[in-house]
Amino acid sequence: MPPLSEREADVLLRKATEAPYTGRYLNNHAAGTYICRQCGMPLYHSEDKFESGCGWPSFDDAVPGAVRRVPDADGQRVEILCAHCGGHLGHVFEGEGFTDKNTRHCVNSLSMSFAPAGSEEEKAAFARAKAVAACTGTAIVAGGCFWGVEDAFHKLPGVCEAVSGYTGGHVPAPGYEDVSRGDTGHAEAVRVTFDPSKVTYEQVLRRFFEIHDPTQLNRQGPDVGEQYRSAVFYLDEEQKAVAEKLMARLRELGYKVVTQLRPAGAFYEAEAYHQRFAERTGRGACHLAVPRFERRADGSPVE
Repeated sequence: MPPLSEREADVLLRKATEAPYTGRYLNNHAAGTYICRQCGMPLYHSEDKFESGCGWPSFDDAVPGAVRRVPDADGQRVEILCAHCGGHLGHVFEGEGFTDKNTRHCVNSLSMSFAPAGSEEEKAAFARAKAVAACTGTAIVAGGCFWGVEDAFHKLPGVCEAVSGYTGGHVPAPGYEDVSRGDTGHAEAVRVTFDPSKVTYEQVLRRFFEIHDPTQLNRQGPDVGEQYRSAVFYLDEEQKAVAEKLMARLRELGYKVVTQLRPAGAFYEAEAYHQRFAERTGRGACHLAVPRFERRADGSPVE
């Protein structure tokens, strides 16, 4: 997708709202599909769009699984996000009686692009959604600043998505400022979803150990604190065994691994402005791969 404009970024990443009656799709009646402006995933079919008179495009249904509902920060409304990238779309309301489905998705035009029916853009959006549906594998890791970890995983073939977030602590639903204090127990972490037919969990973890230094305790380079610790949060005993095997192998090669191995708990997605940060800004892409499994800790090659 093309880079977001500043106004689009305000809405998708910073949860702003465009002025009513100004959106380019408010009076669009063409057949097609509305897709997320940030990630290109299909969100709404044109046949589900209706006139509500509210000043923003309205839909009484979404593409199955495309939109996620979360409590709004105002404590009253329900916010809607792109289920794939977490971009802010608008709000959803029920019980107003506009249509038989009794639901109104009130969406900012700036959050969307429109793909005419039968266009290559529409076909590409649904092909993208089909590919994501094959991404049934999940890995959760922490290795320093999540900007760089996330960016490195986006470049690994077979990875469908990498999402920055917080996990491993005792404070529910933390924000960046909370975690940055270093007293929540949470680590800056990344949840990686992948297609198991293209890349295995072991290959994902191998890349994890290559893109950060697992011998640094509660830090990663200049980032110091428990929130920057090295950790693998396993989802089942099979993942735990894979992590133990790779960590044992690194120790055999002379690396003094301090990576924590913990069962996965609640994962809280980081604020939208943290997602794909390196890709969007050109900053934070600092986690370069080091072939740790091919060289010993003293630099000598593995025979």
